Amino acid sequence: MGTDDGTRWRGFASSGAGSRARRRFAALLPAVVVAVASCAGVPHVAPPPAGGPGAAAPAGPAPAPVADGLPGMPPVLDPRNIYSATGPTMFTDAAKAAKPLVYVPHTKSGDVWVIDPARLAVVARYELGGELQHVVPSYDMKTLYATDDITNKMTPFDPRTGEPGPNIPVQDPYNMYFTPDGRTAISVAEAQKRLVFYDPHTWQEQGDLPTPDCAGIDHADFTADGRTAVFSCEFAGRVAVVDVASRRLLRMIDMPVRNTTMGPQDVKLAPDGSVFYVADSEQNGLWVIDGAATEVLREIPTGHGAHGIYLSRDAQRMFVTNRHEGSVSVLDAYTGAPITKWWIPGGSPDMGNVTPDGRQLWLSGRYDRAVYVIDTTDGRLIHTFRVGHGPHGLCVWPQPGRYSLGHTGITR
Repeated sequence: MGTDDGTRWRGFASSGAGSRARRRFAALLPAVVVAVASCAGVPHVAPPPAGGPGAAAPAGPAPAPVADGLPGMPPVLDPRNIYSATGPTMFTDAAKAAKPLVYVPHTKSGDVWVIDPARLAVVARYELGGELQHVVPSYDMKTLYATDDITNKMTPFDPRTGEPGPNIPVQDPYNMYFTPDGRTAISVAEAQKRLVFYDPHTWQEQGDLPTPDCAGIDHADFTADGRTAVFSCEFAGRVAVVDVASRRLLRMIDMPVRNTTMGPQDVKLAPDGSVFYVADSEQNGLWVIDGAATEVLREIPTGHGAHGIYLSRDAQRMFVTNRHEGSVSVLDAYTGAPITKWWIPGGSPDMGNVTPDGRQLWLSGRYDRAVYVIDTTDGRLIHTFRVGHGPHGLCVWPQPGRYSLGHTGITR
């Protein structure tokens, strides 16, 4: 882990590497613009064509369709790849209307920095106060929310302009998710050890679910049928399994090694819905839980401080940030098999997402006042920004997909 003042990054933007990165991004931009423009006039994306993003799943007989899904949830288009509707050109009308920007919330300096990825330039800074944890896309992709768990508020951003609006009172929104049917927003109230449910349009509170045995509740994902959610308990060494429709705690699953200082964190469902991957920072790797969320199957070592989990645009690879050793482990998204490791010397890669075309991975440098831009073809660090104090849940927007489950842009 590097120093906290970010001085090592000061000369990078004006270096030859920075200039090459800007030229390279400018060369790629027309293709991205054409991809967005080619998806015209439909409120929801169409199923992927043959040979498209959903066709790259491992060979073998097609699994049975996902049956008995959560009522109101858009149907799973390809059970072999629940992310098959998130290909590079598969934008909703709301996403197509968004201005391509990267939003960087800061836990320590209490501001959101906005970056233009085409120009590789910071274009705005908004002093919002509090402890800003994540920038979260709404279910319908029409709004982005900067969550603040200290002063109990969210600040909405209009993705068409990149500008903030009036604050919305919300209880302890360390993180925010949306149920797969779009009917409920879930404030992950980490300090209060509970989930607080809201109407995602009026922000009237609908109720809550206390989770007293889930200290450090913070990250989540949903089963392929949308009926079950798995929430990590960072300071309890376990996960909480919740029934989405009834808002009932089904069970707790203890990790084989219960790390309670900085344990289970980000959660990601495999493309075929067969397993959940749970990053454990203190264990330096991933726990693998079965797709029904009943037991831990095995462990996958990645690196010191495993924290965030992201998928490549074709859902074939999984990127795991190891923030205490300055690396990103690249794994097979279906099997968890290691492919390679990319290094950010002295860095602390934390949270972010891939770009719509899948060619870059943007990550916050949690302890280095930095944002990293990584080439997903070879892992090269192609640009570094020096930003504010405590950059955390970075959001790359827009993202393709039919709807958003929240966090930093989980779409399906």
